[in-house]
Amino acid sequence: MRRIHIALAVANVAETVPDYSARIGQEPTVVVTGKYAMWRTDQMNFSINEIPDHAGQLRHMGFEDDAAEGFSSDIDVNGIMWELFSPEAQDDKIVEMYGTPEGG
Repeated sequence: MRRIHIALAVANVAETVPDYSARIGQEPTVVVTGKYAMWRTDQMNFSINEIPDHAGQLRHMGFEDDAAEGFSSDIDVNGIMWELFSPEAQDDKIVEMYGTPEGG
């Protein structure tokens, strides 16, 4: 399965999770307290990072693809970073960058 990936910066993860959970219609798949949350649905992989100085800004886009090998990124003609990764590669990257998720 291939899902669009969108990553945003937010002011506060704890305050944002309930709002975005209501908008998306489900609780996050992964939460790292005070740092990160990610929702994985059939259509998309949506993540937020707590970066108050950049709240509301697009961090990057990409695709989560079951057929992808590893994790890669490049920059498009508009300066937007695009990532391509497998679900497993992203799960590993979350732990590497943010620490162990709640319940993980």
